Amino acid sequence: MHVLLLVLDLVGTFVFAISGAAVGVQGGLDLFGVMVLAFAAGNAGGITRDLLIGATPPAAIADWRYLGVSVLAGLITFFWYPLIDRMRSPVLVFDAAGLALFAVTGTQKALVCRLNPVMAALLGMLTGIGGGMTRDVLAMQIPTVLREDIYAVAALVAAAIVAVGYVLHLPPAPMILAGAAACFALRLMAMLRGWHLPVARSAQRHAPAKAVRNEE
Repeated sequence: MHVLLLVLDLVGTFVFAISGAAVGVQGGLDLFGVMVLAFAAGNAGGITRDLLIGATPPAAIADWRYLGVSVLAGLITFFWYPLIDRMRSPVLVFDAAGLALFAVTGTQKALVCRLNPVMAALLGMLTGIGGGMTRDVLAMQIPTVLREDIYAVAALVAAAIVAVGYVLHLPPAPMILAGAAACFALRLMAMLRGWHLPVARSAQRHAPAKAVRNEE
């Protein structure tokens, strides 16, 4: 289980780092800026998780492999971005993969540290959304989690699957993989089909009027 969590954590770091680096390339940042976004996106969620559960120093700082995969992802994206850009919506796809992996590993690590399953699921969700939020803030964008897209909800679904499996004493590895798959599928379907959470009616009502005033 320890090896599985480490592998998933590193893979999640890598794909989230690619999403951060891709945002940096799209924003015209230099190599250093791309590396900063890659590391922040790949490790912010894990660092937050480790600090909250008392696992200090955080794995992203204590283990050189986290920095290594972040740098590797940043270099690949910086020098071969056209190859990554050929994929449809590359940032969103890698972001969805990172979200899924971090949500399940964050939940499982919290459960290993004897947290209540409900709080472990919430911490898993926080682990999943932390990297993306940090990336968007540094890039001066509205964080995806604050928009109407199904983002945090997908992470919470993955975390809940792992937590329920723990409560029911089911084997953790299949539950981790099932949770990650459910989160990734839900996030992709939300992007492809335009699923989103409800928006306040007042915002919908005033949006057309605001657009008319701007045109005037």
